[in-house]
Amino acid sequence: MTHDSRQLTQFIKQTAAEAGFDACGIAAATVLETEAMHLDSWLAAGCHAGMAYMARNVAKRANPALLVENARSVAVMLLNYKPPQRQPASAPQVAYYAYGVDYHDYIREKLAAVIAAVKTVAPETAIRGFVDTAPVLEKAWAVRAGLGWIGKNNLLISPTLGSFTFIATLMLDAPLEYATQQEKNRCGKCTRCIDACPGRALQPYRLNAHRCISYHNKRKGKNGVPLENYCFGCDYCQLACPWNEKTPPHRMNRWTIPEIVNFSAGDWERLDEPAFNTIFARSALQDVGFAKLKANLNVCTGKPS
Repeated sequence: MTHDSRQLTQFIKQTAAEAGFDACGIAAATVLETEAMHLDSWLAAGCHAGMAYMARNVAKRANPALLVENARSVAVMLLNYKPPQRQPASAPQVAYYAYGVDYHDYIREKLAAVIAAVKTVAPETAIRGFVDTAPVLEKAWAVRAGLGWIGKNNLLISPTLGSFTFIATLMLDAPLEYATQQEKNRCGKCTRCIDACPGRALQPYRLNAHRCISYHNKRKGKNGVPLENYCFGCDYCQLACPWNEKTPPHRMNRWTIPEIVNFSAGDWERLDEPAFNTIFARSALQDVGFAKLKANLNVCTGKPS
């Protein structure tokens, strides 16, 4: 069955919604020249700290045709992860994005469903999906697709979903209908995110990973900045953002790990390695491992590491 660009665009958006995504926009697969210059400046300033992978494949990050031959279109999907239930305030905190199973695995299943559906109606189309692990400037593509703007906290802000969103992309060699306008930057004079960051990692539209709590508490070795009460990741800048105040909670099924939202401070203190490996087998917390998490928990509770 052959679809024209309008039909295929609507089919992708409908299929993305059926797969559970909360928003979908489409952009033309042009070279991201301005965004590449911004990335080069950020790298030159050393703001990526020990994330050496950010300095690799810079050309691929800017040019989708280097990832999908003859790429014509980029479809961008957002998945809201704002939790309906938060951890007890007295417990060591986990960033919202890690309240559930590893989002890479969760979203790949949804992307696979969208790709399979597209292949049924346009089998000749070359298509590839990405979730945060390939050299793709997801936030830039989301802006191009009309889904939001980059805030002063360096995150995508959707006017309807805020910044607590996962971003997934599809690159295709088929022409589609593209967003006709981009969202206006609505941060204005607000600096709540910058003021809220305990590590002073933020300047307007620039993150210095050397000062970022999330960067340090997810890396092996000694922490470089105070962890406050976060044992994994950090949401200070997002919790301070007024665009997140009235956004809806997520609608994801079978995503949340119950223990994360139910554990008391004592439960975290009593957590041992066998229990960690069982409870958090599919969690992003596995990225740091039990020893690092335990050291972070000790810092949060004032105990020696």
